[in-house]
This record gives sequence, structure tokens and C-alpha cells, in this order.
Amino acid sequence: MFLPRFALFCFLISVSFVSCNKDKRLESDTSEAVVNVQSENLDQALFACKSVKDVENFLDARPYLAKEYFASSQMDPRQLATRLFNISQNPDFQAFRSQLDSLIGDRKHNILDPLAEAFKQIKYHYPAFEAPKVQFLVTGFTGTDLYITDSRIIIGLDYFGGPSAMYRPDVFDYQLRRYQKEYIVPSIVFFESNRFNKIDPTDKTLLADMIGYGKGYAFVKQIMPTAEDSLVIGYSADNLRRTDASQQQIWAYFIAGKLLYESAEMKKKKFIEERPFTTEIGQKVPGAIARWVGWRIVNRFRAENPGVTLSELMGMENAAQILQESGYNGEPDEVE
Repeated sequence: MFLPRFALFCFLISVSFVSCNKDKRLESDTSEAVVNVQSENLDQALFACKSVKDVENFLDARPYLAKEYFASSQMDPRQLATRLFNISQNPDFQAFRSQLDSLIGDRKHNILDPLAEAFKQIKYHYPAFEAPKVQFLVTGFTGTDLYITDSRIIIGLDYFGGPSAMYRPDVFDYQLRRYQKEYIVPSIVFFESNRFNKIDPTDKTLLADMIGYGKGYAFVKQIMPTAEDSLVIGYSADNLRRTDASQQQIWAYFIAGKLLYESAEMKKKKFIEERPFTTEIGQKVPGAIARWVGWRIVNRFRAENPGVTLSELMGMENAAQILQESGYNGEPDEVE
């Protein structure tokens, strides 16, 4: 795995390449795929607790919560139970929870049904895939936004109320736009791609990181072909347009600076990690620009190699081969 299994801080995308060949690849017949998405509203069980002891029993019955979902809280079980109970009894937070129900809307329609369709697409390409159980929680930001393993997905709904919510997560302003309900399913699908995204562990270059992210975004776009690009990468529509229009200059900067085969972590972070913008190139170039370029390379590779299936692409570990066979040189796609 080259990416963490939870949190949206590393979640981004790029402009997708459109062609007749790619369109055919996106047409997956999932009519025979059977996916059963089990779900559980843990927030309802938590808010039904009438005492700290009830919360302790709630946590004891689900030991993975304290060990995994609440791991960053660094509280012992009694402290955690007390905090969660106090939050659940707070009138302001109760009002926030009611508001969340309105902002998120029907969980089945807005989250579970789209997830089920995405999981059917994944199962089409990977027949052995088994859908994780989906659980919902509201904990006053005590837990994380998303916790994802092969068998379980925990969604912290309090993070995804959007700009109208009474309370927002404590993240940078440029990250807040992604904390809305529309980002939940694309984010989960992106992290699910980690199961299948083969990365050469000996390749420490920036190019390897770029291609790793690019393959992950290509995975999301194929699994969710109608998803807006802004929901896949997290760039605003304006950033996507500006970046697409200036990609030749961006690519020229990478080449001139010999960045593709850079392996120093501090130098790579400037281009692979999320920032308000990439100062080194220009204030109109968004952060994590190397991820965007990686997706451009992968998209061009797929256009030049239409016979390569999604599973074959995800199994390719050689980043340099993907770059070479893509023929990408910073040029924009032709509009058909």
C-alpha cells in the first residue's frame, strides 16, 4: 500500500482523457455481479446510551472502535466513553446531529446505493472482491473522517456536513471543500484502489509516486465514470481548467528540474503532498500537482494502449514503462 487507509488529506484527481477506446472500457456489464452491502447506523446505538457505562458497553461490544477508529484520540476506554457520552448529551451537538441528518439526507440513497453500484463495478474487474461492511458514526470529530479496511468502512458523518453545517472539521480552508457528502463515495473508491494498485517497493522516485496516484484516480474514474473530476481529485473546477491549460509549462518545469527521478523525500513532498498551491511553479498551480501529472500520464498511457484492462493497469509496477509507453510530453488532449 502506498497510501494511508483513512483520512481525506491525500485525496485528489485530474482531467480525464476522453476517447472512443476509453469509453468502451468504461462500459462494464455488471448485470450478473452480486454485491451485498451490509450497513449499520452505529450513531443511533451510541446516542441511545443513557450513561457512561452504557457507552463503555457499546465500545466493549465493538473493540475495533477504540483500537482503530478512535486510535488518534489517545484516550483510555473510560476517558473515551466519558467524552462520547458528554458529547451525546450536549444540546448544541444534538442540534448539530439533527442538522446532519438533514444535510446528509437518506443514507441509503445518497451513500449506500452509489457504493453498491461502485462495488459491483469492482467485482466485475475483480471477481474475488467482497464488499466491506459500512458503518456510520457521529462523534463530534473524536474519530476520523473515514476508516477503511478490506472488511470494514466507518464513515464519520460529522465531517461531511458541508459549508452549511454548524460545525466543520479542523482542517485548512483549502481542504474544507472536500468535506461534503458528494465526496464520500469517490473517496472510498479511491482508497479501495489500494487493494489492487501494485507499486514497486524499491522505486523511491517521484515518478513512482505520481504513477501510483495516477493509477488510483484512473481506477475511480473507471469504477465511477459519471463522477465529476472535481469529486475524484479534489481540485476545484477552476483549478482543473487552469491546470489543464498550463500543463505544458508544468511539465517543462518537471523536466527542467529533473524531478521525475528525484528520490529525496523533502523535495518530493513539495510536489506530491497537498498544499494551497505549488509555490515553486506558481501561485495559480494547485498543490499536489505531481499527482495530477501522474494521472495525465496514466490517462495518456491508456489512450495509447486501449487493450490494457483495468486489472492489468493496476498490476503494472514499472512507472518508467508507463511513462515511456504513454508518450506524454505535457500536451493537452485533443478535443473530439
